[in-house]
Amino acid sequence: MTDAPIADDPTSFDVTDSTVVYEGAVWDVRRDEVAYGDGMVREYIDHTGAVAVWAEDAEGRVLVIQQYRHPVQLRDWELPAGLLDHPGEDHLVAAQRELAEEADVEADTWEPLVHYNTSSGGSNEFIEIYRARDVRPTGSTFEREAEEADIEVRWVPRAEVIAGIFAGRLHNSALIVAALAVDALERGAEQ
Repeated sequence: MTDAPIADDPTSFDVTDSTVVYEGAVWDVRRDEVAYGDGMVREYIDHTGAVAVWAEDAEGRVLVIQQYRHPVQLRDWELPAGLLDHPGEDHLVAAQRELAEEADVEADTWEPLVHYNTSSGGSNEFIEIYRARDVRPTGSTFEREAEEADIEVRWVPRAEVIAGIFAGRLHNSALIVAALAVDALERGAEQ
């Protein structure tokens, strides 16, 4: 036993067989047989990874977008975000691309905010959230297609986002994680 701060422990076991059991349009379902204990079989979403952006303006408002998400049947409010489109893609470059494509804005100041896995028992997806400041319009409008064609963009005070989370009106995990992280950082800076 130790008094060291808790931290996830990178651990792996030999994968004796790995099969794509369903090949999807966006990601696949994979079945791994793992040499763990008496043997273990796990199926999970094999995900490319993603990025999201907590963009703030000079008034302390956050940029959120609303779009339809079929699995949860909601037009949820979320952060501009997207998949890592290419293996080895630089996460910051992807975040900058997504902010411009989904909200027609860019930022001068970028810093990593939070890196987390969305569902450790069901997906290998990790999402990297960046905090972007000194935000301004790109000067052009990105041509959105498919489900992104009806994205609504809104600037909302951070306090409204926090209140919406605790009132159960907002459900998107990246928005929740980022909002609580920024709120904790700002509260720590005030003490």
